[in-house]
Amino acid sequence: MNSSKQKSSKLKAQSPKFFFGLILCLSLFFFILGISANLSGAGIISIRVLKNVEIEDDKILLGKIAVIKGKHSEFIQKLRNIVVGRSPLPGKTRRIDEHYIKIRLKQSGVDLSGIILDVPEKNEISRGFIEISGEKIEKMALDFIYKKIPYEKNRARVKKIRANRSVVLPKGKVTYKVVPPPNMDFFGLIPLSVVFNVNGLFQKKVLVSVDIEVLTEVIVTKRPFGRYKIITKDDICLQKMDISNLPSNIITSPEDVLGKRAKRAIDAKTVLRADLIEFPPLVRRGDIVSIIAESDGLKITVLGEVKKKGRMGERIRVVNLDSKKGIYARVLDSNTVKVDF
Repeated sequence: MNSSKQKSSKLKAQSPKFFFGLILCLSLFFFILGISANLSGAGIISIRVLKNVEIEDDKILLGKIAVIKGKHSEFIQKLRNIVVGRSPLPGKTRRIDEHYIKIRLKQSGVDLSGIILDVPEKNEISRGFIEISGEKIEKMALDFIYKKIPYEKNRARVKKIRANRSVVLPKGKVTYKVVPPPNMDFFGLIPLSVVFNVNGLFQKKVLVSVDIEVLTEVIVTKRPFGRYKIITKDDICLQKMDISNLPSNIITSPEDVLGKRAKRAIDAKTVLRADLIEFPPLVRRGDIVSIIAESDGLKITVLGEVKKKGRMGERIRVVNLDSKKGIYARVLDSNTVKVDF
């Protein structure tokens, strides 16, 4: 008797826990059932894939290529957001068949038993694009050149420009930047790069070659010169030429030539360069010159004998006639040298 009373009291003590567990299991069951019903659409869903669709994004969403109908809007929205695959390149196309779409639906947890899928045998998904012609790219490079060129406009002109191709870009906000080579001189044949971004992301780079002519007046010989010929006004003239075809050490000012002499024989119609001419010697071995030495307001002048010919500005060896000591001094003119301290 006591034993049955104990069992009855234990059952009463455990009954709240039992019912609580039962309620929890039933709640979990119906929750899982609700998810399953949601994934299956809890009704018939029709998906009709369009025959021709243009995509602007990198990914193909089911909702972008198909018309999806059914009673459950939340589930339909999930179907629309399923990624079917990658979009083709801008300007290109691809096809997606029924089998491929079914695989994507299954991978997303969709029960195909509640889906009516209609996929045309020949569907075509294209990627929206923007094409920029070679002529437009050349115009971009020209605008850059004429904005940056350091010469007067009447001196410089673009003789030839060529973009190696047009460019096809995805739709979006297109920006570009013209990139010159380092240490660009803005004359002669120049390779430029036009870099295109879409929505801030790099897309393509196009090479553009530009041939720039820059005219400048240079010194040209009128007649042939012999070696050591002193150059006068009658020997030279100014002539406009394209500096892109000339060496870097050409002479453009008559003042840099007159009074100098030819280092070697020079033909007529030669563009004079710095390496073709030199100052004639102002002093020669055996000449007597004044040696000037200055320091802190003190100036001393003595006579000296030149031991080596020298041009203006050159340091040569001279001998002090009083002390008979040799020193080095810089040539100032044909009669004077100066000691540098």
